[in-house]
Amino acid sequence: MPIRIAILGSTGSIGQSALSVVDTHADRVQVVALAAGQNVDRLAEQVAKYRPSLVSAGTPAALTALKARLTPWDFPRDLLAGPEGLFAAATHPDVDLVLCASSGAAGLEAALAAIDHRKTVALANKEVLVMAGALMVDAARRHDVALLPVDSEHNAIHQCLHGRRASEVRRLVLTASGGPFRTWDDAPLAMVSPADALRHPTWQMGRKITIDSATLMNKGLEVIEARWLFDVPAPRIDVVVHPQSIVHSMVELADGSVIAQLGVTDMRLPIQYAFSYPERWDAPVPHLDLARMGTLEFLPPNPDRFPCLRLAYEALEHGGAWPVVLNAANEIAVEAFLDGRLRFVDIPVIIERALDEAGRATTVPRTLADVREVDTWARRWAGERVGG
Repeated sequence: MPIRIAILGSTGSIGQSALSVVDTHADRVQVVALAAGQNVDRLAEQVAKYRPSLVSAGTPAALTALKARLTPWDFPRDLLAGPEGLFAAATHPDVDLVLCASSGAAGLEAALAAIDHRKTVALANKEVLVMAGALMVDAARRHDVALLPVDSEHNAIHQCLHGRRASEVRRLVLTASGGPFRTWDDAPLAMVSPADALRHPTWQMGRKITIDSATLMNKGLEVIEARWLFDVPAPRIDVVVHPQSIVHSMVELADGSVIAQLGVTDMRLPIQYAFSYPERWDAPVPHLDLARMGTLEFLPPNPDRFPCLRLAYEALEHGGAWPVVLNAANEIAVEAFLDGRLRFVDIPVIIERALDEAGRATTVPRTLADVREVDTWARRWAGERVGG
């Protein structure tokens, strides 16, 4: 029987890669629900091709536009919009696995709802664990639900840890490409444009995550995500810059041995791993040719030039509201940079000031409502200051 999936964020880069895996394994994977944002043209194409039972657009206006693009025989059984549609896709009774690939904080409630309905959750949205890692992990334990990481780094660690006891693990090592500005001097960073920052050297990703890669915030968020996924404290999670992006991450064991996962830079691999786990399927990607790759480099990150990584570690160590504020302020700052209202070098400035203010203006979030309250405060605070 095929695994039945819902994709939250089907028109983004992860969602499209996931549907490519479906194309390769049509006899093993069935699309039951698709949820997307505003890209109604692409969503209409996906609906016509995969014939899901439920489809959700990001807004009522997007839903109206989607209906106008569907032929009468393409209409799914359920057509919804907004948070209601995202929730319905995540909790659909026919779904076995929910791929959470909706960007930013929007997928948090849907991911928790999927866990509450005992769906296997494949996480491509690291923000949900950054904002509410304790809530997510506790819910997964209570409902005996598997959280399968789709981020290439955490997926690599999941593979390296397979079958190993916690006492055997000394530390986790996340690899980072270093982004497009790894070799730039400090002065030109103040002048970089969004077009400069969107030229990632090895991965093809969405706009927000590509900017996060350029600031190293993406790696900082991954440190927080790793802490919750693998129950390893921050001092035992390291980051190394690996420009070739072939070693996706590593695990150092108690005896000093290091286990690494290597692969081509193609997100279909970790997505397929989540769909097939614990099995292994043939993959529609080129085989890794190490002889052709040549030298693989490993370098320490530079937290002075890229302070977002330091800020993420500080937020994780401080705990409480800080990771929520870190994520929210970063999203607002990145949006302002992409809109031309903020310089690249001021992204960490906004985030650090928001964290400084958080201790005075927020409380420790213990419930989903608390997380929403802190997130709203941080977005409002940062939004009032970008471009100033």
